[in-house]
Amino acid sequence: MQDLTHYMNGAHVAGTSGRFADVFNPATGEVQARVPLANAAEMDQAVQFAAAAQPKWAAVNPQRRARVMMKFVELLHRDMDKLAEALSREHGKTLPDAAGDVQRGLEVVEYCIGAPQLLKGEFTDGAGPGIDMYSMRQALGVCAGITPFNFPAMIPMWMFAPAIACGNAFILKPSERDPSVPLMLAELMEEAGLPKGILQVVNGDKEAVDAIIDHDVIQSIGFVGSTPIAEYIYGRGCSQGKRVQCFGGAKNHMIIMPDADMDQAADALIGAGYGAAGERCMAISVAVPVGEETADKLIEKLKPRIDALKVGPYTGGNDVDYGPVVTAAAKANILKMVESGIAQGAELVVDGRDFSLQGYEEGFFVGPHLFDRVTTDMDIYQKEIFGPVLSVVRAQDYEEALALAMDHEMGNGTAIYTRDGDAARDFANRVNVGMIGINVPIPVPLAYHTFGGWKKSVFGDLNQHGPDAFKFYTRTKTVTSRWPSGIKDGAALNFKPMD
Repeated sequence: MQDLTHYMNGAHVAGTSGRFADVFNPATGEVQARVPLANAAEMDQAVQFAAAAQPKWAAVNPQRRARVMMKFVELLHRDMDKLAEALSREHGKTLPDAAGDVQRGLEVVEYCIGAPQLLKGEFTDGAGPGIDMYSMRQALGVCAGITPFNFPAMIPMWMFAPAIACGNAFILKPSERDPSVPLMLAELMEEAGLPKGILQVVNGDKEAVDAIIDHDVIQSIGFVGSTPIAEYIYGRGCSQGKRVQCFGGAKNHMIIMPDADMDQAADALIGAGYGAAGERCMAISVAVPVGEETADKLIEKLKPRIDALKVGPYTGGNDVDYGPVVTAAAKANILKMVESGIAQGAELVVDGRDFSLQGYEEGFFVGPHLFDRVTTDMDIYQKEIFGPVLSVVRAQDYEEALALAMDHEMGNGTAIYTRDGDAARDFANRVNVGMIGINVPIPVPLAYHTFGGWKKSVFGDLNQHGPDAFKFYTRTKTVTSRWPSGIKDGAALNFKPMD
């Protein structure tokens, strides 16, 4: 069994806290590695390394920092298969899905190559008599990110790439469930030319998280995970005077109008509801067909597609549709939620509770589930399940369907399937959700737009990646400059307008 490390100041460093967490192979249920869990002293050591390295890095011009990102992109392409295999081995998702995880992070790195343009300030010539004004964006200093298990490549790159391109140093605290890929990314960044100490990976649990929140050198915190933890980190971090952005849970609805292409809608729900075993914050977990006839047609289309899904290990090749969930505890929680749905009166159309895979009986596999006639008071509707469970909530008309998405406390993503442009436009304009898909089931924006939900899916004012990232990881400084040819008026004792 392998003992993993932290990555500090350009080197792999063994943990000294004496505490470890097991890293499983989700397909077999076997422990394949141990990861050290840092204490506050270890976190402080990483911060000191980062603080020492950051001023020199911030003084490097943006174009040269961008060249590091260019080289990093090249290395990501070179090692794509290696990264995907390591990711699948610890997370359980299929190899194509794992490669997609890396690719979506890579696209944000590509966007960060534009740092010289994105960091430009503003200039006003002649703002007053002999007076010029200009603004500049400057790095915060040492930043930190706390990232989830479900995207161990993508979300770390969404955070550290813009932070570093802006001239900051970055402390990454990845999920202890699948920590290998973040360690590999740190190695690749230094191979790309990043100075030692600018990107460091410190593994840990709540003790490490609290050390990040409470450290007075760390200027900003990014987080992606569950809503309760997002709320905790945001409140405690802001009280320490830090800049904080926290992204929480989701309950994403897809509205299916009577005029929708039912085959297209059903195919979309299969990918969006069951892909990656449902362990996505942008997964569609609630299908809302409008009208009884639409609902009956949708169920008729969905059931054979779900029955045909192939669940297996990532080593099973391209025939596998999705793999295991990440831990035994995650599997137990999903099945507990399924039992709750049955007890509260939902109709279980597809039952995956007894799913077992020969040769992988100890793995964390969960069969696909489909509920019909779910109501809004049920736990399976109100809570994020984070598993391969799709709930169908029947709406009698468009306004009822719209209200379902609007009334839920979470507002990460939503979608509508229709041929009616007017309905689609009305939905996009009115729904109080951050990311909208029109005949697109998982509306994750591309890297040059921003990613973020509304309501209890987000805490903070700025989104991830795109222009918002460069705003989040910098401060704006505005300079008013005057070079008079001579002093004629004497000292000014009152505040005068420049005009």
